[in-house]
This record gives sequence, structure tokens and C-alpha cells, in this order.
Amino acid sequence: MSAARRLLLLRHGQTAWNAARRVQGQLDSELDETGHRQAAAVAPVIAELRPAALWSSDSARARQTAAYVAKETGLDPTYDPRLREYYLGARQGLTHTEYAELAPEEFATFRTGDFDVVPGGESAAEVSGRMVEVLGELVGSVGPGELAVAVSHGAAIRDSVPVLLGWPVTQRAALHGLVNCGWALLDQVGPGEPCRLVAYNRRPPL
Repeated sequence: MSAARRLLLLRHGQTAWNAARRVQGQLDSELDETGHRQAAAVAPVIAELRPAALWSSDSARARQTAAYVAKETGLDPTYDPRLREYYLGARQGLTHTEYAELAPEEFATFRTGDFDVVPGGESAAEVSGRMVEVLGELVGSVGPGELAVAVSHGAAIRDSVPVLLGWPVTQRAALHGLVNCGWALLDQVGPGEPCRLVAYNRRPPL
């Protein structure tokens, strides 16, 4: 596997909206104190893996997380909107309690990880499609044996991993959502080939 290109998908650190169980989607929110500690803890662990490229969602919480990784690795982040979280329409900004009161059946489905039920939101096919596109470009930018890092969002990462492995996006049901500053690590032996899952939902202790 020494010739494999490696891809590390890192979820951003915690925000106040995460702590309040508020639907973020593509609305901007910044890391809270815990999120900054998480990002500071994970950055040197990633640096030990000697990444060759660092790309990030252009959302504030992802950019702030990527800044810690950039400081430890010396890499300049590339920001790409294709690495953003799901767009969740008018449900963005609602707390889970508010969402459940507004549309209880829809919320129950949403809580299973199926975001296709959100009216006016992005579908899993759309999100995984844009994620796999940009991640393919990212991993293709490094050489054999090198590691590329993408800082993104929980649902967007979870729903892209099955597709990167060559499975349908519906297989996301087998995966837990990533914790804040949790990561997934994948290997790709040849260009355009399905990846192999090395690790999922890893995070260093604070």
C-alpha cells in the first residue's frame, strides 16, 4: 500500500450551534471554545502524517479548523465551496426541538441521516456528487504514497465515503456521523479506482 494515494477527511471542530443542536447546513457559524481546543489537538496528529495538500470548505467553521492544520503542517489551504455541508433550505437555523415541532415526521426521517426529505434542500446524490468530484481532484493532486487532507462537514463526509468506496450513497446508513474533529482515512491504489477504508471516526483525546 506504500504507492497508494491517501485521503484524510476531517470534520470541523464544534460550534455553538452544534452544542445547541441547531441545524447549520450552509449557514456560517464559528468554532466555540471547545471547537478551538479540538482543532488544536487534532492538527499535530495530522501533521505527523506529513500531508502534501490541504483543502477546505469555505465555511467559517471549516476554515478555522483548517487554519490549525495549516499552522502545524506549513501547508496553505485551498478553499472550495464543493466541500460545504448540505444546503438544508428553510430548516437551516432551527433547533432540533423547533424542527420536531414544525414537521415531526420529516424530522424523524432527518434524524436517521436521510436529508432528502428536507424541502428545498440538496439531495444525497447532489452532495455526494460534488464531494466526490472535488475529492477526486484533491487526491489526484498528490503523488503515490502521499496524503491529501480535506476539511469538511459531518453529513457531507459521511455521505461521500460510501461513494468513494464504490458503493451506493444509501450505504451511509451503515456509518455513524463523524464527531467534531473526527476523521476518515482512505487509500486509493490507482487513479479513478474505488478507495479502501482505513479508519473512520478517529479523534485524538483532548
